[in-house]
Amino acid sequence: MKRQSFFKIALATALATLGLQGISAYAQTTSAWPNRTVKFIIPFPPGGTLDTVGRMLAQKLSEQTGQSFVVENKPGGNGFIGGDAVAKASADGYTLLFNASTFTTAPMTVKAPPYDVVRDFSPVALVAKAPLSVAVNKNLPFNDIKGLVAYAKANPGKLSFAIGSTGSAGHLSTELLRRSAKLDFLIVPYKGTAPAFQDLIGGQISGFVDPILGSFNYYKQGMLKVLAVTSSNRVSTLAEVPTVAESLAGYEFYSWYAVWGPTKLPADIAQKLNFEINKALAGEMREKLIGNGLLVGGGSIDDFAKFQKNDMAQSQKIITEGGIRAE
Repeated sequence: MKRQSFFKIALATALATLGLQGISAYAQTTSAWPNRTVKFIIPFPPGGTLDTVGRMLAQKLSEQTGQSFVVENKPGGNGFIGGDAVAKASADGYTLLFNASTFTTAPMTVKAPPYDVVRDFSPVALVAKAPLSVAVNKNLPFNDIKGLVAYAKANPGKLSFAIGSTGSAGHLSTELLRRSAKLDFLIVPYKGTAPAFQDLIGGQISGFVDPILGSFNYYKQGMLKVLAVTSSNRVSTLAEVPTVAESLAGYEFYSWYAVWGPTKLPADIAQKLNFEINKALAGEMREKLIGNGLLVGGGSIDDFAKFQKNDMAQSQKIITEGGIRAE
């Protein structure tokens, strides 16, 4: 009994030291999960911010648990194909969804989505929030948001902005920018962020609003211009770049990344996975995320569920008022 008490005290102390929130239930779990390979389905092509963060997390979870966490990219249908595969998977913790906030907003843009985000999935953990960058082709004759606004108003319909997917954070942020400044520019859908950046650099499109991680290296190499970031405060890795709000008061928007399981994911597995994700975010991965301009997530399952609910309400407002519909 003394040894058991000592173990419980030591474990509680370790969790407190790590600063992990809302995961005390992990100490009570008896789940043997994972005892074989766990699959992370990412419903978009490789190469974007979503894929980068997902692979980063999969590697850390593999190291921590001693079992392989592998990423399977399953693109198509604006993320619906990969999401539907997870919704229909066994709720045993071996098929999980790693996705961006697009997952919660894309269903708002179609008449008959293949699943219901709240009904058909179990929230597990918020991994990171991502301020977005307003990037433009380097040859355009302006260097800040005020210049963009002035140019767009003087040349209505001349500028074109890419979106990686309909209803994505980049799409909603672009729509918010367009409406906030009353601008007239073309929105061009792409199948993923990597091809959009290639066309932006090549001059086929004028601009692209996407998480900072996607544009960071291109910007540092002088291949494109970053006019502003969409967070409320400047980002340490791009301290010289102003916020959109410095030109358009009150403007703020983020993408975010999280893990879900199929509905009815057993509570002990969900808690254990939440624990391991929080542990990963308290270690080396935290510095990598911050270094790439991301805000570190974490917290309990309930914390994430509340965050998701509030974010969906905000996004629904933009989609409804902007009349955003997938073709």
